[in-house]
Amino acid sequence: METAACTLLRAFCQRVSGPQEAQLLKQMSYAMVGFISVTVVFFLRRAGAPYGRYASASYGYPVFPTLAWTVQEAPSFLFPAMLVLCSDGSRLSFWPNRFLLGLFLIHYFYRSFIFPFLIHRGKSMPFFVFVSAFIFCSYNGYLQGRSLTNYAEYSSNWLTEPRFILGIAAWLGGLLINMHSDYILRNLRKPGETEYKIPRGGMFEYVSGANFFGEIIEWCGFALACSTVESTAFAISTLLLLGNRAYAHHQWYLNKFEDYPRSRKILIPFLF
Repeated sequence: METAACTLLRAFCQRVSGPQEAQLLKQMSYAMVGFISVTVVFFLRRAGAPYGRYASASYGYPVFPTLAWTVQEAPSFLFPAMLVLCSDGSRLSFWPNRFLLGLFLIHYFYRSFIFPFLIHRGKSMPFFVFVSAFIFCSYNGYLQGRSLTNYAEYSSNWLTEPRFILGIAAWLGGLLINMHSDYILRNLRKPGETEYKIPRGGMFEYVSGANFFGEIIEWCGFALACSTVESTAFAISTLLLLGNRAYAHHQWYLNKFEDYPRSRKILIPFLF
């Protein structure tokens, strides 16, 4: 028996599907990159994203980290998943679309329902940051979900195309780097310790923002494998947001620790 949510979503998709929505998705993609660019250049570049070690009470009531991460990231998993279950997406019968949407869902299942419960001593999330992340994940979940279920078209041999294979390899490599780097960060402190420490091991031997580097590689690989405006916009937005945070972390480490390795780069090993 179909749920009310599925009925409403199916009716919505049937109403908006068509060339106008396809064009709207592209316009939304350009708008996302533009908005993120302005936000990074005129706000985050000077102040830093106000969560984690940069958290400030001026950005609203603190939200418990496990709750914040679960709720804010969940729309990027739930909306595409509901599209698969409830809509009649015209591209869902094609294996490239299924495969690529599956990669997106794997990441956000981990980020929404596994990663938050691995956080042992995370700082609370300011309410403004929590709401902003929730809006972004809802917006991007709609973009990627609708693009892959209804509009992205691929050739019959797409799964053997070099850019698809290279993109998938980058996605997987980036995911593993991101997860391993998160593991290192979670285990920096022993029980009862509160002070910050220099992360060591893995990609942290080369860059300060190893976890960010992994996620950027992951979504750039995804964009290459998808080759859509929507996925490219997401990769660029991720690069802007996480690249800025990696820069802030690098400067913070240099100021905090006199013995911080000067050979470490900010984000890209050996280069930047």
